[in-house]
Amino acid sequence: MHLNPYGEYAVLLAASLAGDWPDDRDGIVARTREVGMTMDFPTAPDDHPRTREVIDDWLAIVDASDPRERARLLNAQMATAAAYPRLTDHDGEGWHLHYRDEVQPLPDVLRAVISVGTALHLTTRGMHRLHRCAAADIPTNPCSAVVVDITRNGRQRYCSVRCANRAAVRRHRARAAQQRRPA
Repeated sequence: MHLNPYGEYAVLLAASLAGDWPDDRDGIVARTREVGMTMDFPTAPDDHPRTREVIDDWLAIVDASDPRERARLLNAQMATAAAYPRLTDHDGEGWHLHYRDEVQPLPDVLRAVISVGTALHLTTRGMHRLHRCAAADIPTNPCSAVVVDITRNGRQRYCSVRCANRAAVRRHRARAAQQRRPA
């Protein structure tokens, strides 16, 4: 039984959009398809900039270091996307829940899905499992990517193996330089 259909994929979708913002609405829709969202969205001329606002609001949640502040921001975002959950059976997916009204514009659907998914992710996996890459603190090559920690042990610090390796090399070089200094 799968009780959390929105948690992981919705947060990964938000992180994907934040890390590689599409040039247009079609790019956003394509990204929703990649994570398995099959519904069609009515088109509005402001879909692209309004979806950017959704992602920017979500990034404020990512960047909140205090769990209470993170919850406050997330609750505010969910309140703007409030709708009764609905059972639906579309596109051969079988019966499942939608956390949104029917026939909403793309930005409104994404606000609902991403905020509920983020809430599910943080409450089921831990409030610490959404953050910026630890390489963000490295002045010479900062990384601002979002880390959605879906690991078993909950200790993912870097967005990629590449960032983790670069940080390890920097630590190694710093230790080696420290050892070479005269006492």
